[in-house]
Amino acid sequence: MDLIHLPHTIWKQLALAKDDRQHPWRTPVLASIDSRGLPHARTVVLRNVDSDSQVLQFFTDSRSPKVTQLSTSPQAQIVFWSNALNWQLRVTAQITIETTGAAVDAAWRQVEQSPARQDYLSPLSPGDALAAEAPKELGHSHHLAIISAKVTHIDWLSLSPEGHQRAEISAGILRWLTP
Repeated sequence: MDLIHLPHTIWKQLALAKDDRQHPWRTPVLASIDSRGLPHARTVVLRNVDSDSQVLQFFTDSRSPKVTQLSTSPQAQIVFWSNALNWQLRVTAQITIETTGAAVDAAWRQVEQSPARQDYLSPLSPGDALAAEAPKELGHSHHLAIISAKVTHIDWLSLSPEGHQRAEISAGILRWLTP
């Protein structure tokens, strides 16, 4: 891999993952810290990629514990793994969360036409205990939120029988690291 072209190649793969449900980077692991300092990691779905502004976006329920965690401590790490590429990508990001506005309205219009809409209309919050009988009626207003992750640092690792490679990419830094 050519170090100079690596950032472009990474962002190209991320853009492909956004649209390709089979791309292994479509469902990375997002890690955050709770108010007690404990780590929480969960799989999320990559919904939007803006390589120019270096922002990745994910949808979530605004009542989700991760929204509280990321609002309190807006730093996160997102880990992508591709078995096809044998690449691991560890992305450090600064998080912002939108629960209202034009972007959320546009995202809702996309989700509203899919089976996932029921997740954002549930009267129960994510992680709530279910009663013996789950509520049958969906709410009238949605709880969709957008998590925007402004990428501040990328640690790229390529595993290969010919030799592993690792690189660091961040503001003003593009260098090889010891794998």
